[in-house]
Amino acid sequence: MKYVKLIAASIGLSVALSSSAFARTLVINSDASDPAPKEAWAEIVKRFEHANPDIEVKYNLYDHESYKTTIRNWLVTSPPDVVFWYAGNRMKTFVDRGLFEDVSDMWQENNMAADFAAAMPAMSVNGKQYGVPYTYYQWGIYYRKDIFEANGISEPKTWDELKAAADKLKKADVTPFTIGTKYLWTAAGWFDYLNMRTNGLDFHIQLMDGKVAYTDDRVKQTFANWAELVEPGYFLENHASYSWQEAQPFLYNGQAAMYLMGNFITPNFPAELDGKMGFFQFPVINPEVGMAEDAPMDTLHIPSKAKNKEDARKFLEFVAQAENQQLINEMLLQIPTNNKAKAKSDPFLDKGVQMLASSDGTAQFYDRDTDPAMAKEGMKGFQEFMVHPDRIDKILQKLERTRARTFK
Repeated sequence: MKYVKLIAASIGLSVALSSSAFARTLVINSDASDPAPKEAWAEIVKRFEHANPDIEVKYNLYDHESYKTTIRNWLVTSPPDVVFWYAGNRMKTFVDRGLFEDVSDMWQENNMAADFAAAMPAMSVNGKQYGVPYTYYQWGIYYRKDIFEANGISEPKTWDELKAAADKLKKADVTPFTIGTKYLWTAAGWFDYLNMRTNGLDFHIQLMDGKVAYTDDRVKQTFANWAELVEPGYFLENHASYSWQEAQPFLYNGQAAMYLMGNFITPNFPAELDGKMGFFQFPVINPEVGMAEDAPMDTLHIPSKAKNKEDARKFLEFVAQAENQQLINEMLLQIPTNNKAKAKSDPFLDKGVQMLASSDGTAQFYDRDTDPAMAKEGMKGFQEFMVHPDRIDKILQKLERTRARTFK
């Protein structure tokens, strides 16, 4: 009897070793390092491996900021099989350099044009598709309802109401807006909304495309509006020394009342603040322009030099499936890009879905909509303005020189 068991165990071990020896490896590099995305993607990888027992996934996780820098090196030298990235101009930059694989045939074979109708334009360059989107999300102002109530403040609908609320909070010794600009992009969120609310989405996109000068009077008006919040000291002091995560505790401990941010912040809300956090749309500045929104889209791509493109395509197809999109976004508290998947019922998501559905159009985000060289200098300028608003003329002249050089 023991002999039979030994033979069975030996056969089992042999099969295990054999299957392991012949398993194909799929290398994925990811920047989904925050707690909720980390958990969501661990589950997706687990399910993918279960559905494809002949594929072993090597999932490499990096923090956001180092990822943005190192992905350029991977793509040119020795890339993984799948990379996490972003839609819009961020994607197009790598497409134009021949670094992302054309997956248009995969879109056609899986009828993805219908399932991803709203997302398809952001995934296309010259009519071809170069990846799969898996989530998008609203931006807006998250705030402490209890602090507003204690100070007799209602959700601001207009620019004057927002300034009045900030003034009242400042006088009550509460910082109106927390923000961390250490990594620059958070300041770009403010620029996007101020510019879209001042001049409209069409003008904003023209500026992103390098067709408008940064010294244009309309851009100057955007900064003049911004100065109405910067000069009275409505933003968190020393914000340039904080990351966006490091700026959150000021909101949670009641030292600050508002945060302009994407919906990815909501899984981080402490349990003790249940029912105390609210959300409102960035208010109207110019009633003559439509209410456009930032709605960034996160994506997966296959590098052109990837070694295992066959299994990479299987992974992208797997992530594109409605049930997997729904799973990912339920865990992220974000919105699926596959229109057959449903967004989780959640107070913040419900508002976001309704807001985006009724918007006058969407932008991806400053550093995803404009050229990378322009985005780098632009975001430096935004941060500098928030610290030294008196330098505005020099800042805009520098940005205009960058625009003229970048968009020849």
